[in-house]
Amino acid sequence: MKLIYHIIFRISLALTLILTGWAVFFYVTLIDEINDEVDDSLEDYSETIIIRALAGEELPSQNNGSNNQYYLTEVSQEYAKTRNEIQYKDSMVYIVEKKETEPARMLTTIFQDNDGRFHELTVSTPSIEKKDLKEAILTWIIWLYIILLFCIIIISVWVFYRNMRPLYTLLHWLDKYQTGGNNEELKNETQITEFRKLNEAAIRYTERNEQMFEQQKQFIGNASHEMQTPLAICRNRLEMLMDDDSLSEKQLEELLKTHQTLEYITKLNKSLLLLSKIDNGQFTETKALSLNQLLKQYLEDYKEVYSYRKITTEIEERSECRVVMNESLAIALLTNLVKNAFVHNIDGGRIQIIFARQSIIFRNTGNQQPLDSARIFERFYQANRREGSTGLGLAIAYSICQLQHFSLQYYFEQGEHCFELCFTPK
Repeated sequence: MKLIYHIIFRISLALTLILTGWAVFFYVTLIDEINDEVDDSLEDYSETIIIRALAGEELPSQNNGSNNQYYLTEVSQEYAKTRNEIQYKDSMVYIVEKKETEPARMLTTIFQDNDGRFHELTVSTPSIEKKDLKEAILTWIIWLYIILLFCIIIISVWVFYRNMRPLYTLLHWLDKYQTGGNNEELKNETQITEFRKLNEAAIRYTERNEQMFEQQKQFIGNASHEMQTPLAICRNRLEMLMDDDSLSEKQLEELLKTHQTLEYITKLNKSLLLLSKIDNGQFTETKALSLNQLLKQYLEDYKEVYSYRKITTEIEERSECRVVMNESLAIALLTNLVKNAFVHNIDGGRIQIIFARQSIIFRNTGNQQPLDSARIFERFYQANRREGSTGLGLAIAYSICQLQHFSLQYYFEQGEHCFELCFTPK
């Protein structure tokens, strides 16, 4: 997830919590203030009625057109002792003039007249509809949240991209940067100290990588020359020794084993050198290639080498598969997949190669158990050790696919091992 999405999500969450808390606080404070004002007016109204009642004056009309109402009843002393002097509550009262029930704030109090009798006075005045108030506050809170969130997101995105532009410029430059390639100079002027230090660090490390890359290329070239020549000399001398008729059968057998080991080391060295060159992107020359023709050309050689195993091969050409890439890499990619199908097959088995417009599928018989798809492309990983196999063939093929942005997948289907090479990454 991008950084801007993290910021927007956290702002939205924080804003939701803040506005929810503010709405609850606003509602409680508003209702408390309204109740205080209404209670003050009820106290004044009740005091007026009590004073008139104690003075023997005429009491005001129970319905004076203001929707204020009162009820005065005589109660017993026992009842009066069980009640608090003043009680407030919200209730529903019937308004005679409107002929409907409305919410009201009510005050109930007990007082004693000059004759020692106790009276209960209840006064009420219409109040706000709290349910409507809650709905109104909720509605406005939602609108306020939407507007605030929209404004904050726009401002945050603008500020974020405005201030993070040097970072995106650097990331774009690093994404396009290729070690050993013809790279553009980094142009990323900024007044922000952290970004300037980041630019300097990126330039410093790319320069160091270029130096190491050049040293590695020299080492690979020197290692290839220095190792291949002694290996070839050792193999030639062993072949000369094996031609000596005076050798015993046991001596000849030991020389043959040594020769096989040297051949294995030679192939392993070549494979490792190829992997290093692929990883370093040293195959820069490209051209349009027909993989159908290229594979057919090398398939005949493998059919001849493995003819003793009586493996049948079948090619299904649904379309011509053309790509633009380095020819040496294309040969290495196809031959390693073909060789894998032959080496890990069974005697009398079969290989099917299917060409499509954007993919090639290699199917072969072999072990009846599926391989570990999570490790199949690891270097030196071999589910079943086979003679002459270095364990690098599929690793080389996978590295080439990563370099070319291809997709190479393994799956087990209908008792056959399948390697699907797609030229549009999945």
